[in-house]
Amino acid sequence: MVSKVADDIGQVWQVYKQDLTNQDLRNILIENYLPLVRYNAERVWAKLPDGVDLNDLMSAGVFGLIDAIEAFDMERGVKFETYCVPRIRGAMLDELRTMDWVPRLVRSKASKVEAARKECEAETGRPPTDHEIARKMGLPIDEFERMKSEASAVNLVSLNKKWYETDSYKDVREIDIIEDTKGEDPTRGIQKRDVMKLVTKGLNRNERLIIILYYYEELTMKEIGTTLGLSESRVSQMHSSIVNRLKEQLGRRRPEFATQ
Repeated sequence: MVSKVADDIGQVWQVYKQDLTNQDLRNILIENYLPLVRYNAERVWAKLPDGVDLNDLMSAGVFGLIDAIEAFDMERGVKFETYCVPRIRGAMLDELRTMDWVPRLVRSKASKVEAARKECEAETGRPPTDHEIARKMGLPIDEFERMKSEASAVNLVSLNKKWYETDSYKDVREIDIIEDTKGEDPTRGIQKRDVMKLVTKGLNRNERLIIILYYYEELTMKEIGTTLGLSESRVSQMHSSIVNRLKEQLGRRRPEFATQ
């Protein structure tokens, strides 16, 4: 039975959710998603100081994965990979907190910086600058910045930490309110697509590909030539011709943009 369903992870999920006591099926799911644990463990471990064992993070991540497998609701329409990663990382960060890997000296520095910050804020009525905190601590700015950098090592928090409770079935957790600084701004994405449509309008297939591959995919002229089956010099010649033509077209439309 196990070998038959192992080829179809979706079927494994279906059968396992009908019988949560089936350890064989649960182990198949664990093995299938184990690469996610290793990937996230390596990413967390790369940002930590020496002395933290990658295997400890892996072990904690596996427990997070098991919890996610047991709690996953297939009817919600969410991909399991999306659902489990915050729980895997949260389990790793919880493990780091219990290990208390941050040296006592670092905690002391963090406490001093925070105390000075609060004093400055109470005096000024606004968030203080680094220079103001440094003066309060009687430190040169370069020494303060070094201390602040070292103190920032304590800023680890579990992504599963409850932010606040709601009346609904789901509490809001830390992961739900953290800004994704690496995610693309949706407005900027729309603007890029609009510019691409404007720039490539009226170009033939090869000309359009040259613009997209060069400016959006950042390929070299040689790489574009290989992709299109053209010589590097021919691609360069076509690129110059396209740019000159676009400059002329956009120049004629300048008054139109100025009125918007």
